[in-house]
Amino acid sequence: VERGLTAIVNALAPGGRFAVITFHSLEDRLAKVFFKERTDLLLITKKPITASREEIKNNPRSRSAKLKIVEKI
Repeated sequence: VERGLTAIVNALAPGGRFAVITFHSLEDRLAKVFFKERTDLLLITKKPITASREEIKNNPRSRSAKLKIVEKI
């Protein structure tokens, strides 16, 4: 996960954004720590975006998904 995130950040131009969807708490923690440690990233979503109740009702697997968006400075 860390190698992938590093590769994406290195490929981004300044002002470029990317989104990460995690499905497990370990993945989420790795992404959260990675984003906090990087000084060249701005976290766009202060709290992760999660599925609505209706989305979970229609798609039960979405209940664990968390979306985070960052921008390269």
